[in-house]
Amino acid sequence: MALLEVSGLAKHYGETPVFASVNLTVQAGEFVAILGESGVGKSTLLNCIAGLDSVDAGSVRIAGIDITTLPEPEAALLRRGRLGFVFQAFHVLPHLSVFHNVALPLLLLKRPDPARVRQVLAAVGLAALEERLPQQLSGGQLQRVAIARALVHRPDLILADEPTGNLDPATAERVMDLLAAQVRNEGAACVLVTHSRMAAARADRVLVLAADGISRASS
Repeated sequence: MALLEVSGLAKHYGETPVFASVNLTVQAGEFVAILGESGVGKSTLLNCIAGLDSVDAGSVRIAGIDITTLPEPEAALLRRGRLGFVFQAFHVLPHLSVFHNVALPLLLLKRPDPARVRQVLAAVGLAALEERLPQQLSGGQLQRVAIARALVHRPDLILADEPTGNLDPATAERVMDLLAAQVRNEGAACVLVTHSRMAAARADRVLVLAADGISRASS
């Protein structure tokens, strides 16, 4: 059974179609990148896959469970346990330190693990900043907090929305190494949406999102 199965997914805003007929299958241990220009609906697609946005047609199955039909409390529990989401807008909590923002997924799962939090912070280069508040960080540092938070609980499925968009090239490469290692060593699956062909080149498979669905990228 595939870890992620997207079938016939469609989304509209009013009368305006965002995408239609999106079909995607991702296995555990697979890293998939979806390319697309700004405004094509990449972030909306990830939100639909995570059950954070409603769909107009189709289904999204995560480990065999159709998240599009789950009541929100059950969908939230599925996200909490199985998903790691790297938001383009970060969505860190301003009143929590870097350490406690990253620790939050483990606390919600009742699996506190300070050593794991520090391990992930070190991996993204933020070990020295764990006591800082978000307003004391740069955009690139906030991006890395969001990435560390998405990975700390070892999710089955990582959904990453332009995770290198605010990073310098060296740090972007480090983050891509971390995502690839999570897939390779932890058996997770990763779906990354980006407009960067450099980031997409790290994936096992590169696809292109258009209004009428997903197709394989040309070489």
